[in-house]
Amino acid sequence: MAENKVKFGLSNVHIFKIENESGEEIEYASKAIRLPGAVNLSLSIEGEENTFYADDIPYFQMYANNGYSGDLEIALLTEEFLTEIMGQRKDKNGAIVESADDIIAPFAMSFEFQGDARRTRNILYKVVASRPNDEHATIAESKEPQTETLSIKAVPRSTDRLVKARIQEGNTGYDTFYDSVYEPSLDDESDLPDEDEGLGA
Repeated sequence: MAENKVKFGLSNVHIFKIENESGEEIEYASKAIRLPGAVNLSLSIEGEENTFYADDIPYFQMYANNGYSGDLEIALLTEEFLTEIMGQRKDKNGAIVESADDIIAPFAMSFEFQGDARRTRNILYKVVASRPNDEHATIAESKEPQTETLSIKAVPRSTDRLVKARIQEGNTGYDTFYDSVYEPSLDDESDLPDEDEGLGA
């Protein structure tokens, strides 16, 4: 099949809440939270470069993969996301109530982008988010939608150090990608990244 030469677009953001993570076990919610209105996702790599010098040259270099950090811009965060992930509560009158004691849950995040040949679906296996800024503006000559931006960090999950996976249209697992958290089909543990390598972008 043809390979993409370019990529563009962002859509189909799905959130899988991490319900339990302890030792060698991680449990995701069976049902995804769909987050419509994706505007922009920017991720920068996290990790240090360590260079060993010998013979008056950089003799050996090692790069630690600590995941990514960045921003997810959404048209409007849903009530389901605010209550299930951001830890806010809905009272009997339907109000969404934020508290200083809210506990933000970690989650996996799936999304996709287009290419000139095939679409690509991605998953970040463990994401933590901060509270979004709350901005409003008056209506002038035209209505300009105000978006909401989450600062996020994608970190290696504790069970196997996986950070990210992606799969292109036409491959096994693509059509069911949003049904549950995609788990890679690897032959053995030697196929998993070691602590300092992880998965590339």
